[in-house]
Amino acid sequence: MNKVAQVTLLFWLMKILATTLGETLGDQLSMTMGLGYATGIGITLAAFLLVLGIQLWRSSFFAPLYWLVIVGTTTLGTEISDFMDRSLGMGYIAGSAVLLAVLLSILALWRFRIGNLRVYPITKRREELFYWMAILASNSLGTAFGDMLSDDLGFSYVQGALITASVIALMVVLHRYTRLDGVLLFWIAFIFTRPFGATFGDLLTKPLASGGLNLGTLPATLVTACLLGALIIVAHRRARVIRINNSAT
Repeated sequence: MNKVAQVTLLFWLMKILATTLGETLGDQLSMTMGLGYATGIGITLAAFLLVLGIQLWRSSFFAPLYWLVIVGTTTLGTEISDFMDRSLGMGYIAGSAVLLAVLLSILALWRFRIGNLRVYPITKRREELFYWMAILASNSLGTAFGDMLSDDLGFSYVQGALITASVIALMVVLHRYTRLDGVLLFWIAFIFTRPFGATFGDLLTKPLASGGLNLGTLPATLVTACLLGALIIVAHRRARVIRINNSAT
């Protein structure tokens, strides 16, 4: 039975909210609570492995659990990117290059071992493991790229969001009007939804002097979590209706 969400407009809306939540939650742990990036990675890695283990154990798609794993990858991705830049001193450009190489290696191995790179449906556990590894790598890469736009290239958070939104819109146009590989376009869009959500999270939480709205990480995290939770309920009900209809036919 399928284990992952179908790629629809609702999927992309939830992905953006999940990335925003991962950005604000990661900053809440490492900076607002003062735990540091190494400790933040330890906490988020443990939480991610827990929910991923439950996800892999289940035999069918369950929207709340699936999106909890997605939030886990976005939060852990934030900590990984920040740790590489600020603790290891690699910088966002070098960090992005390393994470891109990791993602391409995962996709190449996935293609070699499984024979395809489809993202829906996912029915086999080995295929699902590659799926989640690629998602974690792409979210880490997206975080590093988004921070590179603002910290290294000097774009404001609004400008960064507009740049990444333009790339996502281009992928939509290419998917609709060209015959380019849909899987390739999916992963490019997936990567860029991460910096789009991250820059939106930065816009909410960063100080006014830095171009943010200074709402604070905790209020921004709670608001984003509530919005994502509402959409998860919608997705769960939709999946249930589809499952009932399929059983009836």
